Amino acid sequence: MAVLSHDEIIKLLDSKTLQIAPLNENQIGPGSVDLRLGYIFRVFKKINKVVTVDDNTNYKDLTEEITTKKGENFLIQPGELVHAVTIEKVSLPSNISARIDGRSRFARLGLLTHVSSGFMQPGTSGKIVLEMANLSPIALAIKPNTKICQIVFEELKGSAKYSGKFKDQSRP
Repeated sequence: MAVLSHDEIIKLLDSKTLQIAPLNENQIGPGSVDLRLGYIFRVFKKINKVVTVDDNTNYKDLTEEITTKKGENFLIQPGELVHAVTIEKVSLPSNISARIDGRSRFARLGLLTHVSSGFMQPGTSGKIVLEMANLSPIALAIKPNTKICQIVFEELKGSAKYSGKFKDQSRP
């Protein structure tokens, strides 16, 4: 597998083989594309019980969705984990996979923009759901529309198709 360069990403976007929308050209870097933080978040409910974690555990039973207004920041408290979604929808062809990575400028503040599950299967289409955590001792106000993470594309040998549970996810 090889990481795609700026020029290869542009070629795939121009041919509509790879789709990212909406997308500004200034989001495309030398080997990745910056994705922006959306306005929809999912936070944990304040509950006082032990939750068994297994294949049947549904995170939606433990969380609630919050939508911020344009111009409004979202506050993440120290130690808090929230789900968020990107503005962009990404559609991968069957021979391209992707990885979501945080940006160091935010990691230096203690903000992890993607805790786990950073691999995007070939053939996946949807907005990217982020698992964001504040590891700092201070509250962080994050601003929707900020370039919050980056996506790196890799070409597979052969092709594959993903048809899993989160294939066309658009909300956190």
